[in-house]
Amino acid sequence: MPDIVLATQNAKWIHASFGLRYLRANLGDLRERSVIREFEISQRPVDVAEALLAESPRIVGLGIYVWNAVVALQLVRILKQVAPEVRIVVGGPEVSYETEDQEICRLADHVVRGEADLKFRDVCRALLANEPVPHVVDAPLPHFGELASPYDEYTPTDIAHRIVYVESSRGCPFTCEFCLSALDIPVRKAETVAFLAAMEQLLQRGVRHFKFVDRTFNLGIAVAVAILRFFRERWVEGMFLHFELIPDRLPTELRAEIAAFPPGALQFEVGVQTLDDATSAHISRHQDVAKMADNLQWLRHETGAHVHADLIVGLPGEDEASFARGFDRLWAMGPHEIQVGILKRLRGTPIVRHDAEHGMAYAREAPYEVLHTKAVPFSTMQTMKRFARYWDVVANSGNWTETLRCLLAGESAHHNFAAFAQWVHTETRATAGIALHRLASLLWQWLVDVRRLDAATVGVAMAADYARCARHDWPEFLRPFVAVGKPERDRPRRAVGGMRQARHRGD
Repeated sequence: MPDIVLATQNAKWIHASFGLRYLRANLGDLRERSVIREFEISQRPVDVAEALLAESPRIVGLGIYVWNAVVALQLVRILKQVAPEVRIVVGGPEVSYETEDQEICRLADHVVRGEADLKFRDVCRALLANEPVPHVVDAPLPHFGELASPYDEYTPTDIAHRIVYVESSRGCPFTCEFCLSALDIPVRKAETVAFLAAMEQLLQRGVRHFKFVDRTFNLGIAVAVAILRFFRERWVEGMFLHFELIPDRLPTELRAEIAAFPPGALQFEVGVQTLDDATSAHISRHQDVAKMADNLQWLRHETGAHVHADLIVGLPGEDEASFARGFDRLWAMGPHEIQVGILKRLRGTPIVRHDAEHGMAYAREAPYEVLHTKAVPFSTMQTMKRFARYWDVVANSGNWTETLRCLLAGESAHHNFAAFAQWVHTETRATAGIALHRLASLLWQWLVDVRRLDAATVGVAMAADYARCARHDWPEFLRPFVAVGKPERDRPRRAVGGMRQARHRGD
């Protein structure tokens, strides 16, 4: 039986915990006395506790994040009730700040604050030797040269079926106040030769999807170019690379590498967050909007990269009208997806300095979403949150790329989609669990019966989407357009990138 069980509750099974793999890799001589056990937030905490205690551990180390904070608290309550002799050590972003205010930190035997890659090992050594350990332990920031590689901790099952996370840097030079990177955490970079050697090993083991967790992949252009060139020179069918980009920083040498990849090989997540200058100033965010627009349009029209851009609802001082203008400007820049996120008051972030002036109120339980601001009352915030949910289902899914042209046609894409979202909510009172067949019916009703668009135009567009997604349960109202929408039977299906991205490309 292992002495140390490293565990967390992931949002989904497919998300392999990168943090746990770093912790185990850096346990040194304790590594062989440890195991990783991962669960999902949908599992009952009592069942997770049962599985953990079946290992008969002396130490349980739990990774606590904003997405699992509620169920993790329930888990720790149970563990301390039924197995008080097991030492519970919690760590992760959620418990690294405002520690004294959290019940989970009071219940846990020990809290490791900060990047615990090395400090967790020290805590475990002391506990196993029955030496005293403080309740709260602060971890100094490690540098890459001090860390053992986590990549050997990915199992064959991880490589075959789960998302494999990698990083070439930590930290961020920017000070956006909604983000933990605003806390003056310096940027640290992995040594490029050693990092690429680790990537070569993952490639040899069969990894084809690499998700980089670097906050600013293109901060150092020479390194970004070297990494892209490395993967391009080793390109194989099915390779897919995901990066977070600074949107206004794409010099010529980086563009050349990006443009050389085949369609579907790259996804860039671009943090726009707001296009309102006053709001940007409030949150200490600086970006060159003109350069950003040029870069996004170039990515969309001159490369095969999938572009995923982020906007945030509820930032201090931004009202619905300002958000709508920013949404329309961003949509015109041509990203494949716009992720409409809801502002969250992450523990430790300086966004709280705006609470009084801008009337910010947040939910008290994780994920601490904003409830209202002085500029956006609660009822409007609820409407904007529904907009975000329906946008994800209709637009970001890639299922309705042709139909979306009908849906958004006019002066304001935001206005047109907001009207549809409000109508759908009135009709269904649902923001989740709407089956594709039901959604098709709602789109048809809205476009043809409510907006009075030409039925043939709508039918051709929807049929094209249904056929492209290889659907067979054609609704009755689309049957007249089946022949128009059906693709050629021998058309090959590309196996590049994720399924959602492929739908956006029309593969």
